[in-house]
Amino acid sequence: MVMNMNNLELFMKVAEKMSITEASKELFISQPAVSKAVKNLEKHLDIKLFIRDKKNGLLLTEVGKEILILARQMKGIENKIYQVANQENKLLSGKIKVGSFPAASTNILTKTIVLFRAKYPLVNIELIEGTSNQIKKWVEDRTVDMGIVASPFEPYESKVLNKDHMVAIIPDNHSLNQEKSVNLKKYQDDIIFCKGGHEVAIAETFETNNIKFKENLTVHSAETLISMVKNNLGIGVISNFTLSSVSHNLIIKEVIPRITRHIGIITHSFNEVTPATREFINIMASSYNENYTN
Repeated sequence: MVMNMNNLELFMKVAEKMSITEASKELFISQPAVSKAVKNLEKHLDIKLFIRDKKNGLLLTEVGKEILILARQMKGIENKIYQVANQENKLLSGKIKVGSFPAASTNILTKTIVLFRAKYPLVNIELIEGTSNQIKKWVEDRTVDMGIVASPFEPYESKVLNKDHMVAIIPDNHSLNQEKSVNLKKYQDDIIFCKGGHEVAIAETFETNNIKFKENLTVHSAETLISMVKNNLGIGVISNFTLSSVSHNLIIKEVIPRITRHIGIITHSFNEVTPATREFINIMASSYNENYTN
């Protein structure tokens, strides 16, 4: 039973967009042609890949979700075959899909991409941004080849790039301006937390130090946190790594107890990634560690 790979690739695009219309626009193919390809694949496999719901539109069936993961693996293997062949000819090409959160894109990826493209101009790089939890899910279902996330890294293979820690930020007219640090237990009612993949580290540190976590006010971006602190809504607590990716004129203080986490690369297996992905990871690790210490 020979599978039509074109139908499989169209199915992957529809599953990515969850819309035949959007898939056809991106691929510059008519909607009927995309719809026919999906139906032909369903007929060929004798299964339903999508549920066509009037309210929610297209939804993947459970078997459709499994087929999508396998299809991405097949596409990855095909990509790896061409990369290995091209590498033999001293010509690295293909595509790398990278998942990253915004601060990592700013602090890590920019330099890596510059160095990588100078060496391997024929390799395409696709960046998908999200939270650490979203990226871990993308690695799990092979939407991306590798991800840059905050710890914990399990159950994936990982390479640590940086040891990060939380800091407090206050305006220059704040009463704590002369203090060396901010005691989180003492000022827990005034804290504004910026979520960004360090929730596990916060929870573990608070539990160890018998501090009750109070979600008085939480935000999802550094820019929002900075604006709120500037308007005296509270003491901002944010990852130092994330804070370094945005401009501000606030005072930075260490926090007690110290909250640490790691930033690193994750993938299913470093031995199984494509040659292009492996080289990208090597360049990232070496260039980043030249400028930052763990």
